[in-house]
Amino acid sequence: MSNHSSAAVRRSARDLAALTSKDGSAVSKLIAAELSAPQNTGPSSAETESLQSGLAILSRDLIEAGLGDVEMLVEFKLPLTSKRADVILAGIDPRTGEDAYVIVELKQWSQAELYEGDPNLVVASTENDQPKLHPVVQVLGYCDYLSDFISTLEHHHERVSGVVYLYEAGDENIKDLYGHAQDERARLFSRTRRDAFLDYLQERFAPLPGIGAADRLLSSAVRPSKQLIKIATEEIRHREQLVLLAEQRLPYEIVLNAVDRARTANSKEVVIITGGPGSGKSAIALSLLGELSRRGHRVMHATGSRSFTETLRRVPGRGSSKVKNLFRYFNSFMQADPDGLDVLICDEAHRIRETSQNRYTPARLRSDRLQIDELIDAARVPVFFLDEHQVIRPGEMGTTAAIRGRAAARGFRVHEVSLDEQFRYGGSRAYDEWVLRLLGLHDDPPEPWMGDDHFDVSLAASPHELEALLRVKHDQGYSARVTAGFCWPWSDPREDDTLVRDVRIGDWSRPWTVKGDRAVGEAPASALWATQEGGFGQVGSVYAAQGFEYDWNGVIIGPDLVYRDGRLVTMRSASKDPALTRGTTAEQADRFVRNTYKVLLTRGLTGTVLYSTDSETQGFLAKLLPPASG
Repeated sequence: MSNHSSAAVRRSARDLAALTSKDGSAVSKLIAAELSAPQNTGPSSAETESLQSGLAILSRDLIEAGLGDVEMLVEFKLPLTSKRADVILAGIDPRTGEDAYVIVELKQWSQAELYEGDPNLVVASTENDQPKLHPVVQVLGYCDYLSDFISTLEHHHERVSGVVYLYEAGDENIKDLYGHAQDERARLFSRTRRDAFLDYLQERFAPLPGIGAADRLLSSAVRPSKQLIKIATEEIRHREQLVLLAEQRLPYEIVLNAVDRARTANSKEVVIITGGPGSGKSAIALSLLGELSRRGHRVMHATGSRSFTETLRRVPGRGSSKVKNLFRYFNSFMQADPDGLDVLICDEAHRIRETSQNRYTPARLRSDRLQIDELIDAARVPVFFLDEHQVIRPGEMGTTAAIRGRAAARGFRVHEVSLDEQFRYGGSRAYDEWVLRLLGLHDDPPEPWMGDDHFDVSLAASPHELEALLRVKHDQGYSARVTAGFCWPWSDPREDDTLVRDVRIGDWSRPWTVKGDRAVGEAPASALWATQEGGFGQVGSVYAAQGFEYDWNGVIIGPDLVYRDGRLVTMRSASKDPALTRGTTAEQADRFVRNTYKVLLTRGLTGTVLYSTDSETQGFLAKLLPPASG
């Protein structure tokens, strides 16, 4: 476990009030000086300006309530994510003498109302009429998340509560928002109810210093994150709901809203949700599957990934044919009844193909009907989760434009939700951007890795060193896998049930994942390599890794991506992937190779170790990354 130090700017209410009264830009200066956030992970200038005014008011309110010594943790980073709460107040509970924490969400809204009558969605005066998550739901999610991941709060959930403070709004302009259930865990206050807010603060905090409570929160161990498949099992089989933070909860609520509206109006709606690695697309998809199933809706989950679907069938679906049957492939709906489902959740939708037919499709079923149309037709509310940077094979057609175009052409209402680019569950947003720049998938050129306190990136000197570093992590209880570009042949298991060591680099060699549907010795079937015990001993290709994440990620860059003449170039001739050697243009092959490494390089939640088989490329990477042995 790690601790959560350097997670916020901290000052007492008295000190912060004094700073903001002297200097209107004090908060932005503090954030810049003390958070030392990696590129593109801190608040925007507009967000900081709004936060400054809210903090000035909040700190003065605390002083007026006699609570000037309560500690304020500004821009508190929620563990294992890139998300920051506006402020956490830390002090002593006057009733128990124990530590007490209040998460405060500051809103500069002057007016807000419910979105289409949905109690969990709102439209605010400053948000361009786009639906937002109800702020009470947002702050409740923060409370649950903090209690789940901070060890000192694990059995003391009652010590954490939340408040939404609309400090510029009068009651008459936000009256709809009070309809959401409020209790001791989450309250909403407006400018009109400022006196009640001061009373609430006095009930939560004694007029004592909060330094100790803040220290204990910031130094507490952080519980490790759960892997997606374990989450899926808990969500679907045991009904233990995953805590979704604001950026994830918004599309979740928009889908539920669309389902209710489609049923009531006897209509059809299409939802498209986009997001990069770690944004929680699959977690949201599986949470929706569990919730919609519990509500009695006809719902299925579909992907174009054999590894992902088979893992879901075998882990959450183990021992239950009913659960197993929830998980299908995109090509399973060629003969589906129109609107036969209430909801079809299309996960990894970037892998949608032009048509569902293949060489095994019977002649009577062959047609030129688009797979996108089949999926749209299959349910009243088809939901598509995708990341266009993960298109890795010819014939994959899953893009926002393609789905939107097919739905809009038929007159269906389309909702598009982009998961906040500043949000990542595990991993590092700064690293994700670094990868895009490295691979030429970003407008800006590659640059040296500047570091991230919560994510480790390094360059191994050899495949031996890369594997040894990851084995240490694996033996410490972390999940860890080694992956590589598809630059070596992939052999069938030998007759004596041993694997061929196809991936050879000098005197180092390892087998690929098992070719076939069965385990070989301790090596799991290829579809289960990313999640089952025994997977560490084989190297995974993009087809085994896509859709999964693990704590520690090792990536071997093969001879299909090399540094030449000042830039990384792709070498199609070095690839052993049959998808890239038949019927693809040079431009397509170039994009597929780059997207393949984008997928491989972004599987890690805690850290990534790289190595290139090409000496010139290894030298180039050495200028960008610290050595793993350092």
